Amino acid sequence: MTVGFAGLGIMGAPMALNLLRGGQAVRVWNRTPAACAPLVAEGAVAVASPAELSAGCGITFAMLADPAAALAVACGPGGIVEGLAPGHGYVDMSTVDPQTSTSLAAAVTAGGGRFLEAPVSGSRQPAEQGRLVIMAAGDRSLYDEAAPLLDLLGSRRLFLGEEAGLAARMKLVVNLVMGGMMTAFAEGLALARATGLPTADLLEILDSGAVANPMFRGKGPRMLADDFGAAFPLKHMAKDLRLARELAAQTGLALPTGTAAHDAFAAALVAGDGDLDFSAVYRNVTGRAVAD
Repeated sequence: MTVGFAGLGIMGAPMALNLLRGGQAVRVWNRTPAACAPLVAEGAVAVASPAELSAGCGITFAMLADPAAALAVACGPGGIVEGLAPGHGYVDMSTVDPQTSTSLAAAVTAGGGRFLEAPVSGSRQPAEQGRLVIMAAGDRSLYDEAAPLLDLLGSRRLFLGEEAGLAARMKLVVNLVMGGMMTAFAEGLALARATGLPTADLLEILDSGAVANPMFRGKGPRMLADDFGAAFPLKHMAKDLRLARELAAQTGLALPTGTAAHDAFAAALVAGDGDLDFSAVYRNVTGRAVAD
């Protein structure tokens, strides 16, 4: 079976490459066609439109930037749904709001296709290593059929249920926690520096206790070195926190900590740091510039 992949950004490109290296025949599409070239060099076939992509594939994956992109690529003119054959599958791995996932599911099933939402937890390095955590919901038969492919992309996968939107909600909760953690971590580093504490010792103490985690371990030294090369762009975390707040508002929850994190990321986005790594929220706390 040939598989398709739409969206070859920081996450999508290594994910498509892992499918190729796992022995799959892969077709690719990206809004900027030049992004297809490295995958073509590895054996992928580039196509001209999302509809052409899905028309030639039993399962088509997508990893897109936001709800607007996800809807346009799937449901717009020349989109995935237009080319999807009856019974074929569409797996959207983008981080979107539950309403977008529900709309995608309705459009795909109305055309006779099968839909699975499968957002991921992890950034560029886990994507490159095939160690993403995959949260899936939707058509169970498609989940089972896609399982060997998902295992090329992730080290863990969970099927949350057949209701579209379950995985979208779970992903927003995960990123709400991650965004809050990063905001608190940035403030802790800033306070340590401002009060003359040795930041290397702070990182060691944090890594030795109950709050030890891979994010602090990996991001901390880079943040202190003003290294904000994007593994997960700040603009995407700002979007995810906004969507999490909107989800909370539907339940009546106030999320004061989540709101504070959202505001910090929104300010960093306004300041022009959107294309930097999401750890660059540290700049919003300290006012420090990235080193040349």
